[in-house]
Amino acid sequence: MLGLSLLALIGCAPQVQPQAWRPPGPAAQVWQPPVAAQAVMTRQRVALLLPLTGSNAALGHAMLNAAQMALFEQQDARVEFLPRDTRGTAAGAAAAARSALAEGATILVGPLTLAETAAAAPIARGAGAPMLALTSDETQGGEGVWVAGLGPGQVGRRLAQATGNGRLGVLVADDEFGRRLVAAIRDGRQASGGQAPVVVPLRGDPAAAAQALAQQGPYDAVVIGAAGLPARLAAQALPGAGLAQGTRVFGTHLWHEDSQLAQEPSLAGALYPGPDSMVRRDFDARYNAAFGERPARLAGTAYDAAALAARGARDGGRGLPLGEAFQGADGPIRLVPGGVLARGIAILEMRRGEAVQREAAPIPGAAGS
Repeated sequence: MLGLSLLALIGCAPQVQPQAWRPPGPAAQVWQPPVAAQAVMTRQRVALLLPLTGSNAALGHAMLNAAQMALFEQQDARVEFLPRDTRGTAAGAAAAARSALAEGATILVGPLTLAETAAAAPIARGAGAPMLALTSDETQGGEGVWVAGLGPGQVGRRLAQATGNGRLGVLVADDEFGRRLVAAIRDGRQASGGQAPVVVPLRGDPAAAAQALAQQGPYDAVVIGAAGLPARLAAQALPGAGLAQGTRVFGTHLWHEDSQLAQEPSLAGALYPGPDSMVRRDFDARYNAAFGERPARLAGTAYDAAALAARGARDGGRGLPLGEAFQGADGPIRLVPGGVLARGIAILEMRRGEAVQREAAPIPGAAGS
């Protein structure tokens, strides 16, 4: 009962009465105070560093829409957003950060990619301006930079929690994402007293990797730390490789919008971490009402970062609401020291071509909880 009460409470902080939100009129994309109020009001500026041109322009504009929606829902005349085009390049992100800071921005939202963040972060730190980067690379966080994207560290810790303390096998992509995912699973299971996972990298033939993993079984659960065709081939091979019937199969958040995985018969009943369905459904509906289309998956990340930045700007210019829990686009969120936007992550089940939520996203107490 306490958990339900807390969820109701945190849901109202960054979104002021979201059910009452209406799309802005044709003359404006964000809420503006009356002219008389503008004349006497000092407004805090938040920069939005987004790829509005270039290969990621479509995503950049969806993120801009989501950020504007976050500000509109707060209905706060003390905050103004400054959109700046990064052009999707490191040099463009650095130039956008300098431009926004020169025009008085006190908090930066964005940029999107690892390379852009690495270029803009030193500029933000030098100016003493907090940055909420939209990348999922958790190594970029710290010293005034927070990573708003969902990275393998948080996903791995959620998987460690969801798979319990029994024997765990992990088939994982042989890349940086896979290595960080495994490290987080190991840390999470060690912290809870669980067994260390048996790990087999997905190199070459996924069926051969599945065979190698199954030979070291049995397992209580198996994680397929990949998406796309490798995940499908591994899932198809596991039963024939000797995976015991009843072994639970888990994936990662990368499964959520992979329509082919959702239709894969061998993954029926498989579980994976992802967005809280009810919360995300509400966000999608509000976005669609405002802009006439379904938002891109990563638009929710921009919404969360923009809402937190707007709240921080209005409450002190350069501060961020560290330690407070809020309802984000995909579930509960909390900014924690060290540069992480901690997310409550739900557990979903593949069932007849669709995802059905099995566990709601918990309120995060720290990164990955």
